[in-house]
Amino acid sequence: MPPRTRGGYTSDAPRRRPTGSERRRRVHLREVDPVPDPDPVEHPQHDRDETEEVFEGAPGGPIDRSILRSFHKHVAAKIWLGEDRALLKLVNHGAKLQLWELDMERSRIYETVHRSGLAPLTSCSHRVASRPMLSAFCERWQPETTTFHMPFGEMTITLDDVASILHIPVTGSMISFPQPLRVDDANALLVELLGTTDVEASRETEQCRSPSVRLLWLRDHFSTITDASSDDDIMFATRAFLLHLVGCTLFADKSATSVAVVYLELFRDLSMVGSYAWGAACLAYLYRQLTTATRFEVRQLGGYLTLLQAWIYEHFPEMFSSPDMSYTESRPRALRWRPHVIPDSLQSVRERLDRLQISEVCWEPYVDHRAEHPLPDIAWYSGCLKCGQVVEPYHPERVLRQFGYIQTIPPRPFTPPRPDRSILLEQYWERWTDHVLTDQSRGRRCHYSGSGESVPEYMAWYDRISHRIVQPPQLRSGFTTDARSSLPSHAASTSDTRAARALTLLRLVISGGREQSVDVFWGALNEAHGILAGSDETSASHSTPSPAPASHSTPSPATLPFFSPATFVYPPAASDDPPPLIVPPPPAPVAPPAASGPPPPLIVPPPPASVAPPAPTLDSTASTTVYVRAKRKKKT
Repeated sequence: MPPRTRGGYTSDAPRRRPTGSERRRRVHLREVDPVPDPDPVEHPQHDRDETEEVFEGAPGGPIDRSILRSFHKHVAAKIWLGEDRALLKLVNHGAKLQLWELDMERSRIYETVHRSGLAPLTSCSHRVASRPMLSAFCERWQPETTTFHMPFGEMTITLDDVASILHIPVTGSMISFPQPLRVDDANALLVELLGTTDVEASRETEQCRSPSVRLLWLRDHFSTITDASSDDDIMFATRAFLLHLVGCTLFADKSATSVAVVYLELFRDLSMVGSYAWGAACLAYLYRQLTTATRFEVRQLGGYLTLLQAWIYEHFPEMFSSPDMSYTESRPRALRWRPHVIPDSLQSVRERLDRLQISEVCWEPYVDHRAEHPLPDIAWYSGCLKCGQVVEPYHPERVLRQFGYIQTIPPRPFTPPRPDRSILLEQYWERWTDHVLTDQSRGRRCHYSGSGESVPEYMAWYDRISHRIVQPPQLRSGFTTDARSSLPSHAASTSDTRAARALTLLRLVISGGREQSVDVFWGALNEAHGILAGSDETSASHSTPSPAPASHSTPSPATLPFFSPATFVYPPAASDDPPPLIVPPPPAPVAPPAASGPPPPLIVPPPPASVAPPAPTLDSTASTTVYVRAKRKKKT
């Protein structure tokens, strides 16, 4: 047989290159018998079946993963499998803004800041951010839709929220940069726009190990400049203040100490600072920070957290907010609230959000604010938001209830284009009036203001494509044995998952303190052993023997339902269940029957030999209460 050449054809057979149409239709050349091609492109149906299997569903939802395609990497997917994540570290610079205030001696700097539209940021930033609350909301953020997936539907931060909460411009030129800034370019920019020397600029960027400068460095070098300084120094100090301001608020990154020098380019011409859409750029940057925080391995959240926290206060006032009674509607809505750290744990906030009802949401919180700040038309814009190299989709059609309209099933979310196509994005943004939702797309208004209505088929669709519940049932407070029996066996999960579930179980008990009964600790240890052993049953060494008589027996700790430490109570005993352990009082002395004759002589028995009492043990015949009392008696 003639040898085969590259491509699978024999040397005696005529060779010709297949045309493009033949390759697209997967038409094989029939002149020869080619060697089977192992390339999976030759089996498109097989590839499509594998793709559909990957996006078929996820534990706890979504059933249809055609929308949330990356949900397998989401922190909510890990939490549902028993792998918990600690509280996020928050980047909040609210206190640092007060270290550089503009008083009467710096009125020239303040005038420029006021014309830029960024002056409200100097006073409306929250000094405190609640880690449990913000961490729980990050677990509900979905990157594909750029919305929070609540139990009753989607919600998000809109351009209307940004304009009302912060009072900064949401219209204007899009913030974009031609390319990422290198360290050498950053040094040149510092020398040109801030008046530093080459040595100072190089030393600062080298210390930051990036094209960035420290916020402390900006304050040390420029906060002492007043109106009595030269015009150049005032101009340099104004740029430095604006860079410090956006680094502490709109574009706070995870370094928690520095700000990128690339934003300094926006302050080259101080007369043009007010022409930028700062609110849209802030929203795009916060969207990206929330998207990054949805990955299980991420432990930190950046962005302007005052915007996120105030948005939660506005829409969930009965759950988290603490209003400031001295607030007036002429001020930004961020000042309406007194930020505070809620005392609840992360699990408690998760479960409160899981139980959240649609009636507990304030869908239109800015009704009283419309006289001072009307709804901006750009809030209906449907397209992309951009901030430098960050491009995020903006979908008001997915949250129509936040605008007072009946929610319908939205179209599929679109994938944003690459950041390097900045010209097309800027042209699209400049013609934003051509890309707002039409009256037909908005649909009908709700019958009652703030009712949060939706079409009848919306919830059935939403239940298929969303992950509505974050806290898994097996780790929920008040979890019962009957509910646990309906779950798959622990042996079906991997060893890492079993270890994570056991650690989560023990962590809940340890956090309850030492005031809990021994049954709580015993039940948790016994259940953790069963999880690590790979089954729901405990090992033989931890199994309890047969119970004692009903009058002195109690359910074994291994069979008691596990509750969270804060709410642990025994379940009510049924009629056929053994009663709880009750230590009977000592029997009352019974008088002997009266006899007709004389009483028998008194016989004093000899004292018994001293025998050490047996050590108390934990079994079915020796209860926890008896064990504790035995220890106390020994001490006395």
